[in-house]
Amino acid sequence: MANSDYKIGVVGVGRMGANIARHLNDEGFNVTVVYDVASERAQELATELDGATAAGELAKVTALADYIITVVTDDAAMRQIFSEDADDSLIQGASGKVFINCATISPQVHVDIEQLTAKHGAESLEGCMASSITQAREGTLYLMCGGKKATFDKALPILESMSVSLRYIGEAGQAAQVKALVNMVMNINTAGLAEGLGLGAALGLDLAMLQEVFAQTGANSRVLETDGEDMEARDHECYFSSAHASKDSGIALDLANAEGISLPLAQATKAQYDRMIELGLGDLDKSGVAELTFPGRGTKN
Repeated sequence: MANSDYKIGVVGVGRMGANIARHLNDEGFNVTVVYDVASERAQELATELDGATAAGELAKVTALADYIITVVTDDAAMRQIFSEDADDSLIQGASGKVFINCATISPQVHVDIEQLTAKHGAESLEGCMASSITQAREGTLYLMCGGKKATFDKALPILESMSVSLRYIGEAGQAAQVKALVNMVMNINTAGLAEGLGLGAALGLDLAMLQEVFAQTGANSRVLETDGEDMEARDHECYFSSAHASKDSGIALDLANAEGISLPLAQATKAQYDRMIELGLGDLDKSGVAELTFPGRGTKN
């Protein structure tokens, strides 16, 4: 089956969704339809992709595509687009369709969506992304997938095009569990780096030197590579927002509470990102947590 034989729809064309659509279009996949609650955003992308339709209704996405990629904000948005009770929903006419759900949402929601789509003769798959906007555009995402293996195999050409590293985790909900842990640890590392650099700044240390030492010692981390210089320079252009960091840490904490596990570092980290939201800094990149730890900061640049 050629790439052009895959009719793809994308629901939620913010920074991640739009760049996934652009990449698949570049790779020769037939991106037939896009949808967003901000209709002008979908219209602009459809014009750019040449041949795509900007759907005004979710049901039209399902009608015009065989594979529908969803990238929505949270659990409530996910349940809404698949609602059986709404006048407009992806589930309408869904028989035979495959849904690839890429948002970071609670694992149970993925389980519920798989059961719901199966009830309507469709299939669903988690495509949890552990990467940023640039990787979405370049097709170099790290993708963790959960659901039925047969569904994963059916969607494999699309998934391989989207990713540089692709991993089938297991049944529905398990990929979302892994993604929650990935983001929980990443957020802890980011908040810890902000505290280390913030204290270094308060002590009058050379932060370039300090980061070089961190990189060669046990203080090294991936977030040092991605966020260290941005924290020093106060360059918090958003690739992964502080508001999303709060949400994702919350998903992990909910999982921990259900298992009776105490996670004090995750709790403290979420409190930091919650504080950013309270200060009106939630739209900053997660590196913006340094605004809470560097001396003389705490307000938007």
